[in-house]
This record gives sequence, C-alpha cells and structure tokens, in this order.
Amino acid sequence: MLKTRVLTAMVMAAVSSLIVFGGPAELFSVFVLAVLLVAAWEWGNLCGFNARPVRVIYCASLFIFALALMVLAGAEESRYLDALLSAACVWWAIALLWVQSYPTSAVLWGRSWTRALMGAFVLIPPCIAVIQLRQFEYGPFIICAVVMLVAAADIGAYFTGRSLGKRKLAPRVSPGKSWEGVLGGMVAAVLLACLFTAISQRSDYLIAIAIALPTALASVLGDLVESMVKRHRGVKDSGTILPGHGGVLDRIDGITSAAPVFTLALLTSGWSF
Repeated sequence: MLKTRVLTAMVMAAVSSLIVFGGPAELFSVFVLAVLLVAAWEWGNLCGFNARPVRVIYCASLFIFALALMVLAGAEESRYLDALLSAACVWWAIALLWVQSYPTSAVLWGRSWTRALMGAFVLIPPCIAVIQLRQFEYGPFIICAVVMLVAAADIGAYFTGRSLGKRKLAPRVSPGKSWEGVLGGMVAAVLLACLFTAISQRSDYLIAIAIALPTALASVLGDLVESMVKRHRGVKDSGTILPGHGGVLDRIDGITSAAPVFTLALLTSGWSF
C-alpha cells in the first residue's frame, strides 16, 4: 500500500511539474479544466447523483459555467476576478460555520441539490484562481508556492498533532485534527513564507506572512469541508482514480480553499516574486 501511494505521488508530481513548468499557459488551462471535470464527477457522487446521466449533466454544467467565468475574469481590466475571489472567500466563511455546527448544519446543505451548489463554490473559483496565477510573471513558481504552502501547513499539522495534539479541532467532522496541529501547520507556513521572501531577496516579510497565514488556514477549512460532506455521504474517499490516495478531491481539498484566498491576497497586497 505504501509503495503504491509513493509511486502514485511521484507520477502526479512529475506530470504536474511538467505541465506547470514545461508547457505553455494554454496547456496548463486545459490541464486544470480536466482536473475540474474529474473532481466534479467525484463531487457528483458526494451529492448522491448515482445515475450516470445526471452526473454527466452536472459535470458539463460546472464545466460550462467555469469557462464562462474564465472569459469574464480574464478580460482586460476586468473586475470580475476580484468579485469572484471575494465571493469565494465569503462562501468559505459560511462553510466554516457549517463545519463548526455539524451535524446540525446538514439541515441547510444536506440535500443533493444544495451539495451540488456547494460543488460550484468549491471547485470553480480555485480553477480560475490558479489559471490566473499562471498568467503572472513567474506564474509557475507562484503556483508552486501555493502548493508548497498548503503542503507545509498539512505536514506541520500532522506531525505537531501526532506529538502534541490534545484539543480536538472538529471531532464530529475529522476526529484526528487538533488545535495544536493547526498551530504547528501555521508555524510551518510562516517559516516557508519567510524562506520564499529571503530567496527572492526582499525585505517585506510581514506582507509575505500576511498572505501565507490566511492561505494556510483556508487550506485546513477545505480539508474539513470535504471531510464533512464525505461523512454525510458515508464514504471514506471521494473516488478511486488515484491508487493509494483515493480520489482527486482527496488530494486537492486544501487547494480548493487556499487558491482563491492566496490569489485575492496577492492581488490586494501587490506583492510579487
């Protein structure tokens, strides 16, 4: 099992790095949209859409909606990007309340159609966010920075939680997570942000930390929201497409919430690599 998990991770890392760093921005956009389709298929299962035609229609709807928003957000001098990212942040704030009050909150979002609507907020904004990041100067490195921030927060939380974790973060959603783990993840994210700043030979450490902290915190929320929906659905993994890892959603849950927050913070602060 461990061997399979490691091999799958190596293949994912190699393919993703090749597309992000080795290909044009258009190829990256196609790759992101392909990931969106797979993730939408898995979210359709979490919605309870067992009939294949219904799930196909759901995936096609999210795909078309994402394309339309991409065109609007990518237009020159467009204000839609900021509006979309702000709306995504508001959505994640609402999702935080739902996680805190689970399972009572399932009364609000437990129906299939409300979970389908949740999928649009979970999946579309991060796709548009990372596609926009790829357009920036040093775009591939910025995307790598987001992924590394999420990974640092996750790894820091895991090891700190295992060694020091006592106070449960959301026991009814994800019993293994603790407040101590979250703190350890935030420390790891801050250290990584300081390292990025030092490597880029800049002195604005406070701005880098101000971007890294909410991004890392948001990544924890993305993980919790997917765990909440999976628990409500009664499944352990979102899918089986990645041997040893489950589904695509299981691997990008932190990115779904972190990417919009990071992109909005980056645009608002004017910080650049």
